Amino acid sequence: MIRDLQQQIFELKKERDICILAHSYMSEEICEVADFTGDSYALSVKAKTVPQSTVIMCGVRFMAETVKMFSPGKKVILANPAAGCPMAEQFGKEEILRIKKENPDIAVVAYVNTTAELKTVADVCVTSSSAVKICRVMPEKNILFIPDINLGTYVKSQVPEKNFKLLSGGCPVHAKAGREEAIKAKAAHPDALFLVHPECRAEVVELADFVGSTSGIMDFAEKSEAKEFIIGTENAIVQHLQFKCRNKKFYPLSKDFVCRDMKITTLPDVLNCVLGRGGEEIVLEEGLRKKAVKCIERMIELGG
Repeated sequence: MIRDLQQQIFELKKERDICILAHSYMSEEICEVADFTGDSYALSVKAKTVPQSTVIMCGVRFMAETVKMFSPGKKVILANPAAGCPMAEQFGKEEILRIKKENPDIAVVAYVNTTAELKTVADVCVTSSSAVKICRVMPEKNILFIPDINLGTYVKSQVPEKNFKLLSGGCPVHAKAGREEAIKAKAAHPDALFLVHPECRAEVVELADFVGSTSGIMDFAEKSEAKEFIIGTENAIVQHLQFKCRNKKFYPLSKDFVCRDMKITTLPDVLNCVLGRGGEEIVLEEGLRKKAVKCIERMIELGG
């Protein structure tokens, strides 16, 4: 049974000096065995401070890479080696270098949902919650925002004083719903507030009552006096909020808002990792790690 596997994991991670991190898009049973849950950046920062020598990331590859960037002395394991991120892998380093060469006065702003290699050519990294603030305060006027056109469009609307160049990349999950589906959901639940992640299409974002990161959406829903919510992000958040707020109702914007890469990680995968017979250790060449972490350090400098 699920609770039997969970109990094994609790015992083994304590015995073997292991910290388990779970992204918010993981299933509830995985989040329950994690030491910390949250978005990818928050988990990476947390990994720096934990005393354990081994960290298991229940998420996707770029998240495990980011943990390794922050904690080079720790052993970092990706719970399921097949868990990638289509958005993070949409553009290559050479393509961005070519655009920079053609636009020498442009600064590259990389969403944290990018590979370590792509971060090496970025001037600053951002999260969905810090992107607006950082783009607003950075001194550069011209910005190439990669890779998500939807998040980039949202930031552009909030920072009209800057010039943005956007590429046609993005999250294939959040792009699945358009204006028509959003209107249909709002009509089906007229008393519900509409909470949306900025990775959604602009035509969906403009209909939202609240736009924010995964953590921001959860925090808003938990603190709000409203009793019903339509959730415009990965459907795991609907499940987590149902557990956290038993007196409230949560509806998915779309039944298709399911990330296959996130769902590929299972509780038995986590058990195999703590047993030492599963997952993949993340190894970053030190030169690459140092180059990649620079844009994250600048993000901390500009945005905290």
